[in-house]
Amino acid sequence: MIRGIRPLLRGSTYSGVLFAYCGALASLPLLPFALLPALSWRSAPERVQLVLVLLVWAVLVGMVGLARPVRRALIVSARRMLRVPLPDPATGRRTSGSLGLDRWRTPLWLVLHVALGWTGALVSGVLIIAGLTLPGGWLRSEAELSLFGWSVRAEGGWGSWAAALGCLLLAAAVCVVVTNALRWLAPRLLGPSAAERLALAAERELQLAERNRIAHELHDSIGHTLTAATIQAAVAGEVLSADPAAARAAMRSIEESTRAALEDLDYVLGVLREEQSGTAPTRTLADLPELLDRLRHAGAVVEPELSGELAQVHGTLSRAAYRILQEGLTNALRHGAGGPIEVRVAAGPDGLDLTVVNRTGAGTSTGKGPGAFPTSGHGLPGLAERVRLLHGEFEAGPDGPQHWRLAVRLPVQVSVRGSE
Repeated sequence: MIRGIRPLLRGSTYSGVLFAYCGALASLPLLPFALLPALSWRSAPERVQLVLVLLVWAVLVGMVGLARPVRRALIVSARRMLRVPLPDPATGRRTSGSLGLDRWRTPLWLVLHVALGWTGALVSGVLIIAGLTLPGGWLRSEAELSLFGWSVRAEGGWGSWAAALGCLLLAAAVCVVVTNALRWLAPRLLGPSAAERLALAAERELQLAERNRIAHELHDSIGHTLTAATIQAAVAGEVLSADPAAARAAMRSIEESTRAALEDLDYVLGVLREEQSGTAPTRTLADLPELLDRLRHAGAVVEPELSGELAQVHGTLSRAAYRILQEGLTNALRHGAGGPIEVRVAAGPDGLDLTVVNRTGAGTSTGKGPGAFPTSGHGLPGLAERVRLLHGEFEAGPDGPQHWRLAVRLPVQVSVRGSE
């Protein structure tokens, strides 16, 4: 019983009825135009004229729904008054489905909306009038209401009150039925079509890919900076009294590296907030000497071996190579067991070879003990994914009893095409 009357206590039920009635009233300006064919065919029977008026009226109402702003207005109003979660319509170019049957969903919604609105208004209006009129004869032996050839008679004083209450409850039930019918139709006719859902899914996929790319960039840049700054701060603290010059050099290196990381962070936050961010700070192989200097200030011994025309490596290949070396050196600095870090970069006509070798410590050649290069987390999977997208070759694992080796080969042809 309580569950049955619960919809009658919700404000959304009556806002939905108001939405239906407003749609019915909005169609009234089209009624004079719908009467024109019937007026020009006066010899037709009355029923034929009535059917003709209704058909022309429905066609005129449906034609209004072909305008794109009408669909947007209907979605917004249905979302607020029917409390139905409807996404905004796509604002880009029309899909192939929007030119077919999907184009007629809005006209169909308008016709059904107007039909339900008028039906609900007439039926509930008659019932409300009956409910308010029947109790007028409660002092007499009977009460009767006649309307459009229909009559309701209640015999006895209290019978008229019972009939009136029944009419009012039926009017409320009509409101619930109209609202629920519109709520059922709204997602099917005003919601996204199959073609629009595919377009939204493709757009969402592009956004997720961009966010994943940003996450990789943020991990590479901020992770490296925090690792280097932590080690440099520790070194500065140890030599502050014995070697103030070395401590000042370490602090300057921390300032430079954190400033560069702040530029990356500002760009990433701008993208995540969907603001008009500036050009993304790009790090390429031209910035490799600065990266190696920051590692040296952190106390690491770096042995670089650069060969080939690195200055001629541009675009996606150069940026990806820098990030790969940054991640490899960061992990070598964070998880290595001291000793020199070997960095080899060789640019050839067919590809770019990147190698980072660091010491893992005695008894840790399996990569599972302290000082080994990590085999879990975001480092190696992120590198492997970046290399895979560039159609490159990726290898990471023990190199002898006490070393870890990261080797990557990136093909020049694929990377050059991807950067154009």
